Amino acid sequence: MLVACSDRAPGSVESVERLLPSGTASAKTDTWVGQWTGPEGTYLRITGDRGAYEITVANRDGPQTYAGSSSGDGIEFERNGRKESIDATDGIGTGMKWLADKQDCLVIRQGEGFCRD
Repeated sequence: MLVACSDRAPGSVESVERLLPSGTASAKTDTWVGQWTGPEGTYLRITGDRGAYEITVANRDGPQTYAGSSSGDGIEFERNGRKESIDATDGIGTGMKWLADKQDCLVIRQGEGFCRD
């Protein structure tokens, strides 16, 4: 049980976060923050922390940004009315021959993958 005094409203996020040890609310997916490279100038950029993210996917149509959140071992977000999921894989798991030799990758769906160099 955690008890403390605060001038913040009871139950406010800010007052609760101040009571948590540093890093307690972080998610495994926080290690994915940064830019991931795909073929032909495409990329996936993840910013944020503690399971709340801003997802930017750049493809031939240009970059689009979405709100995402950690869910299980991945990150979920909604794109064009469809629930999408970002999951860890290797280059072969992306389904993309250009990334087949990579080890540290993320995939949204087969044929839409990104890796760290």
